[in-house]
Amino acid sequence: MKLPIVAYGDPVLRKKTEEIEEDYPDLKGLIDNMFETMYGARGVGLAAPQVGLPIRLFVVDASPFAEDDEDEPGDPSLKDFKKVFINPIILEETGDKWAFSEGCLSIPDITEEVMRPENVLINYLDENFEEHEIELSGLAARIVQHEYDHIEGKLFVDKLSPLKKTMLKSKLDAIAKGNVRVSYKMKFPQQKKGR
Repeated sequence: MKLPIVAYGDPVLRKKTEEIEEDYPDLKGLIDNMFETMYGARGVGLAAPQVGLPIRLFVVDASPFAEDDEDEPGDPSLKDFKKVFINPIILEETGDKWAFSEGCLSIPDITEEVMRPENVLINYLDENFEEHEIELSGLAARIVQHEYDHIEGKLFVDKLSPLKKTMLKSKLDAIAKGNVRVSYKMKFPQQKKGR
């Protein structure tokens, strides 16, 4: 089932999330719905806060970045990079910071260059609550860093310069008010009465 994606401006996107236990209600169903929602919106990652849940869970599938493009072949290592991250903890971020144009399903129609370290070491539980520790680099690291920010109550626009944020303010305000067209279901913050 496709879930509505929470739009910029909703307080749930700014909450530090809670860890979950193995007996979290219908966890498998939630994970399946999150993947379906992400695919329906043509995303490569989706965090629980983006569907209104302040829990430490996100899903990723980087295979769209592995598909061959006519001009530029994709990264074949991303073809099978489909994972569920439960209660993740970033242990280390290393390497040079590099720029990449990021977008977010909760902030439609805005993409901006964001600087992030090229490598990440992360500890997490998978959908079977088995523990893993993996080191990722390049786009795989970036996707995980972006989704990890969500469960820490941060958004990619927080990493932009004050000038860039000022330039985007009216667009962000429009999204918060629901003045944006998207091809997927969204849930917008409640508008204040009298406006």
